[in-house]
Amino acid sequence: MAEQTTNVCVSTLNSSEEKHVLRAVFWDMDGTLIDSEPYWHESEFYLVKKYGGYWDEDLAWECSGGSLETVANKMIPSGTKLTVEEIGKGMVDYVAAREAESVPWVPGVLDVLKSLTDAGIPSILVSNSPRCLVENIVNHAPEGTFAGYVCGDDGFKPKPSAEPYLAAGKMVGIEGTDEEVAKQMANCIAIEDSLSGLTAAINSGATVIAQTGFSRANISESKHHAELNGYENVTAKMLENIVLSRN
Repeated sequence: MAEQTTNVCVSTLNSSEEKHVLRAVFWDMDGTLIDSEPYWHESEFYLVKKYGGYWDEDLAWECSGGSLETVANKMIPSGTKLTVEEIGKGMVDYVAAREAESVPWVPGVLDVLKSLTDAGIPSILVSNSPRCLVENIVNHAPEGTFAGYVCGDDGFKPKPSAEPYLAAGKMVGIEGTDEEVAKQMANCIAIEDSLSGLTAAINSGATVIAQTGFSRANISESKHHAELNGYENVTAKMLENIVLSRN
């Protein structure tokens, strides 16, 4: 595993003296916090139109939650005349420009984040996306919303590896033997919308919620502890109850 990153806002980690069973919430970004999947899909179709190949909605959703390399390795055999690196850069540049215009927060998520902040429960953003995109979301969230983030440039194996979530756990002080880490991670919630993300979260030991309200990704083969279809009536207390029901 890569060395622990320093993407931490220490001042937000211990903002409440109240003790909670729910230790932290780890948030995927695309399709969970923001409705950015349409931007990514637009970028894929844009590159195919400009540089050749074949792409369709089914392929786009099949790649949802995967790494840029995964997408590129689907596009190149279809005839797109770019390298893996060029496809990745082209997609990131396109999405960065779109998100700079407007951050597409999914309905209700800012209220959930505020509930967690008010309760003193840290939120960590955990994404395969590059630092420029992740930092843009962190910087556009209300001040103090995120205690830190893990991004695709941090050197960890990308989801579906558990490494990004275990790195997030370290940010909130989770350490020890494998058994001790697993016990502590069970008191953290990970919210994901894709098969690769759900797999990563489950393998980290976290309590995993599948968010199905904003994505067409096929998660029928995934393992998770609970499902949400949107964020209506979701609060810090409700999320803590999901952890309690697992213990």
